Amino acid sequence: MSEQLLGVAVFGSALVILMSGIPIWAGLAGISLFWALLFSPEILPTVPLVLYSSMDSFALLAIPLFILLSAPIALSRASSDLYEALHRWLYRLPGGLGISTMLACGVFAALCGSSPATAAAIGGIGIPEMRRRGYSPRLACGLIAHAGTFGILIPPSITMILYGIATETSIGKCFIAGVLPGLLEILLSCLWVGFYVTFSKDGRSIRRGGRMKEGGEPSLEVYSLREKLLYLPRVLPFILIIVGIMGSLYGGWATPSEAAGVGAVLSLVFVMVLYGMYRWRDLREILLKALNESTMILMIMAAALLFSFVCSDLYVTQSLANLILGLPVGKWGIIVLINLLLLVLGFFIPPAAVILMVAPMLLPVIKGLGFDPVWFAVIMTVNLEIGLVTPPVGLNLYIVKGIAPDVPLSQVLIGVLPFVIIEMIVIAAVCVFPGLALWLPSKMIG
Repeated sequence: MSEQLLGVAVFGSALVILMSGIPIWAGLAGISLFWALLFSPEILPTVPLVLYSSMDSFALLAIPLFILLSAPIALSRASSDLYEALHRWLYRLPGGLGISTMLACGVFAALCGSSPATAAAIGGIGIPEMRRRGYSPRLACGLIAHAGTFGILIPPSITMILYGIATETSIGKCFIAGVLPGLLEILLSCLWVGFYVTFSKDGRSIRRGGRMKEGGEPSLEVYSLREKLLYLPRVLPFILIIVGIMGSLYGGWATPSEAAGVGAVLSLVFVMVLYGMYRWRDLREILLKALNESTMILMIMAAALLFSFVCSDLYVTQSLANLILGLPVGKWGIIVLINLLLLVLGFFIPPAAVILMVAPMLLPVIKGLGFDPVWFAVIMTVNLEIGLVTPPVGLNLYIVKGIAPDVPLSQVLIGVLPFVIIEMIVIAAVCVFPGLALWLPSKMIG
């Protein structure tokens, strides 16, 4: 069997296994051992060493520490306080409630780094509130499903950590690279919500700052300055965590692992002081949540690195990279094909698995075409955002359906469609203007 045909067989079988629903770590480890046994049995004795050495990395400490940072926030009332604080300042804007929801998702995503967690935390509050104030079910659900995806782009992001480790790229630079594209995506999304509420037929039922009475009549809602300031003391400490983490990374004062460690301690202290979560049952729930999520991700990480090791030993990665580079479509044609590949993979496989399985294969291609791996981290992440809101996997779709089970999935997809177009615009903008992703990393110290 030729090396290129073997490469197609290895990756094809891995995709089939992962789409079957088997746990990701088991699928990747199983298919790695199968092909190693078939074509390179002499490397089997080294498998335990590969698994152990793949976990023996200081950079990997960032994953459980960032998860520990997010767990107290996810399990406290911080999300509802953040949502209410933003709404009280933005309620006079056209579509102010939707814009508040979008921004709340952006801030919460920066705190927890998880898209499903963001959609669940803000959606549980935002969807019922938006529907109560006249937002159509499809707009409310589509907005939350989309805004939840900010968690994998806006730093700190677990998927960016996985990309950095899988491709040996600076995690700090990958974090910072997501800032401007993330802000652009939030801005365009907010503009769309304001435009839709102002000019669409559905938007006429949404009063500016209106709250619905029991009889269905809208009542005027006005907040005094005192009421606007009421929630800020509970929100500002968590905003300071974000600013501190990004400032320390940008200024070169700390590694991602060190910044995550300090942030995790501060997060625990803040929820204990602000929300009284100091009892053992509260702390136990926080620690168990962090432990479960960290273990799951690290098991996937170990299996994916074993898969990469086997592919490299069989010369699969190199042969597929040469095959892609040899396509007669020019470098931008190859980038378009890679984007299509990532979109299709995102439809069926969770982002973490796509990054760990495909990024090492695509890295030689990206470097061979003269592109920056940090730039490609943003392109890959935004593509995978789309996968989170498209069936059949579409994790955020099912979270939204759980919050609003009476809304048909077809209506949720209609509500998501304009935001998918916005994400494609962001991809195009980063391709045309690479500085959106590379300008801030180029200014980093250290």
